[in-house]
Amino acid sequence: MYLKTIGFFAACAVFIVMVAPASAAPALIKVSHDPFHNSASQHKTEVEPDTAAYGNTIVSVFQTGRVYGGGGADIGWATSQDAGVTWKHGFLPGITKAENPANKYDAVSDPAAAYDVKHGVWLVATLPISNTRPSYPAVLISRSTDGVHWLKPVGIAPRTQSTDKNWVTCDDTPTSPYYGNCYAEWDEPFGGDLIMMSTSHNGGATWSHAVTTANGDAGLGGQPLVQPNGTVIVPIEGGNGIIAFQSTNGGQSWTGAVNVATVFWNGDPGGVRASPIPSASMDASGRIYVAWEDCRFRNNCSSNDIVYTSSTDGVNWTQVARVPIDAETSSVDHFDPGFGIQPGTAGSTANIGVTFYFFSNVNCNTSTCQLGVGFISSHDGGTSWNPAIVLAGPMNLNWLPQSQNGLMVGDYISTTFIGTNAWSVFAVANAPAGGVFDEAMYAPSGGLMIPKFGPQVTAAFDVAHLNPRFIHHWRPLPPKSKKASKASIEHD
Repeated sequence: MYLKTIGFFAACAVFIVMVAPASAAPALIKVSHDPFHNSASQHKTEVEPDTAAYGNTIVSVFQTGRVYGGGGADIGWATSQDAGVTWKHGFLPGITKAENPANKYDAVSDPAAAYDVKHGVWLVATLPISNTRPSYPAVLISRSTDGVHWLKPVGIAPRTQSTDKNWVTCDDTPTSPYYGNCYAEWDEPFGGDLIMMSTSHNGGATWSHAVTTANGDAGLGGQPLVQPNGTVIVPIEGGNGIIAFQSTNGGQSWTGAVNVATVFWNGDPGGVRASPIPSASMDASGRIYVAWEDCRFRNNCSSNDIVYTSSTDGVNWTQVARVPIDAETSSVDHFDPGFGIQPGTAGSTANIGVTFYFFSNVNCNTSTCQLGVGFISSHDGGTSWNPAIVLAGPMNLNWLPQSQNGLMVGDYISTTFIGTNAWSVFAVANAPAGGVFDEAMYAPSGGLMIPKFGPQVTAAFDVAHLNPRFIHHWRPLPPKSKKASKASIEHD
């Protein structure tokens, strides 16, 4: 599925000596942890968060108690109703037997959150998993009016053989002809990753029959976005890279997909589970941004940057640009971007925040890789960028749970905004103790500011502006092996 450049960048990383005091990393708040004890899960683990915000409320959802074969013991939620000052957390009711033995499903996966302004309801889309039930819904939608008290889920469409990588969003523009519509996307892996779409007109209480695109396109990890005029554009991984399709009639039908960009990807090291699944966001004008991990800017495709492109119409896309987190000659490998834009900002004044995972040295293996969480921002729509900061790490890979396709923090994260501050919830692991893991969900205390002054970097990276802490923070072990080859993507 990917164009892969073969090669190995043999030079070791050059670590800049800190000559000035480094800025302190934001304090982190632990917003949830795994309380389950079911035998099928790896405890205590939480992975794969998505985060949405509206008003002063932030809702994050994630797998809790990762199951090796797919999904988790339940979907956890962590919600702040006061712009991140305090947090409540719990677990979605009515889904898994680990949460309540009377429930139907053995596990649940791939949570995605959205808010429906018209109907005043939070929605969480998930994929149920059963080892015994012959038929059940393809997707579940859990609903809440406050992000804390959740109803038992409703189902979307009958599941045929399997489902994967669902997402949900709503049309929140009052002047849109389809204001209040919500759109769910997923794919069917055993149908060749056939893309499916469904629409709700009543706050997620009921959903339309699932439909395909006009060309029966295949893809993975689509993230629908609704422009102010009601057009829905869905960037998704497919073909040789990123594709996109759309609806201009409120989800009654969907166009065939167009090519967005070819993906160049050299598998991330250490056996970590990662892939170029896109992260998408939209500015106030309706311009769509799509980001993913990509190695095109690196010598011999030696490690992955975060790259992005944008479009006003979902058909014509800008040239792929690199987020200048570090120099193109660095040994850092970046993956799992969460690309977010502050509502109400657009174009040359758009505030952008990107949360991501990274390895400080791509030339590592499972024993030596050092995993971190980073953040970078722009106050001018990506023309220039503030120096990247480290949010968490370093973490050893043996602190992470295993899936059948690699060690796991998740296939995606996201960045959202409350006011002018960016927010993300992400997995942070500590050394296991007492025979159990210690991987939980954390958020930056007070959120993440988007500086408008001070040193800036551009895609033509000036290494003199590199935040010394972003490099010097790391003390990686000596590399012992070349990085892993391309990992396959798990369907769960």
